[in-house]
Amino acid sequence: MNENQTQETQKNALVAILGRPSAGKSTFLNTACQEPVAIVSPVPQTTRNAIRGIVNTSFGQLVFVDTPGYHESEKKLNLRLKSVTEETLEGADCILYIIDTTRPTGGEEQMNVSLAARYSDRLVVALNKIDSRDSQPAPARQFVREFLPDVPESRIFEISAQKDEGINDVLKALYAIAPEQPPLYSEDLYTDQNIEFRISEIIRGEAINRLSQELPHCLYVQIADLERRGDGGRLWVRAFICVERESQKGIVIGKGASMIKEIRIAALRKICDVFPYKVELDLQVKVDKNWRQHDTTLTRLIP
Repeated sequence: MNENQTQETQKNALVAILGRPSAGKSTFLNTACQEPVAIVSPVPQTTRNAIRGIVNTSFGQLVFVDTPGYHESEKKLNLRLKSVTEETLEGADCILYIIDTTRPTGGEEQMNVSLAARYSDRLVVALNKIDSRDSQPAPARQFVREFLPDVPESRIFEISAQKDEGINDVLKALYAIAPEQPPLYSEDLYTDQNIEFRISEIIRGEAINRLSQELPHCLYVQIADLERRGDGGRLWVRAFICVERESQKGIVIGKGASMIKEIRIAALRKICDVFPYKVELDLQVKVDKNWRQHDTTLTRLIP
């Protein structure tokens, strides 16, 4: 059997990750891929786009799509995020539903489980954060039995995405139900994100993890210039952290420009870890008034 025939008989699947905000979806994605693909933050609703991470093993290829946390809201931005999640699930070969065992199930979880129930035939459930002293896996498992009766026990797992516990069992279960088809990507890739998107997400992640209250949801990152310079292929980046109001701009800049400097240094460190060449980052702050109500901005940020 030649190499092309072997690829065609491997298990390859597009796997959508479903769960409410802060369930650990992005942490699972990064742990499974062994690379920092998605922003990890204690701030809910950090993920805005369908982020792809790729796992290649001898069994085949799993292309994970980390969807925005699914929850009820009538705000324009959140309605757009819900639409991203629903469309991603519809086009996936398999669904991984992650439940946070440290929080009681409620209205948000009911929304997610109702969505997951539509795909029981291709669903794997991960009860996450079992490493936490607040974890209560038994009620979470009972919740799954009650609302997902068609999902067998063999596809329900207790995991810690943070500690990399139970991840391989989840991957094996996904491979078991994955279709036999050619892989979507080359085996040497772990994400399909372009350079501009990766850099903007790194900057946004560093900003989110340093700013409190509602402010993280009021910002986005715009890459104004991105070019290679010099014989060594040095990458020069000019970026803006965009906020909704002038008062927010001052918070992001900080006293004596201390906050924006801290964000820039931390982001640059991570960017240099990701890319195999030298990077220079010019980071500034500007106001895009009430951007979360502008359809053109939302469409650009969340296609």
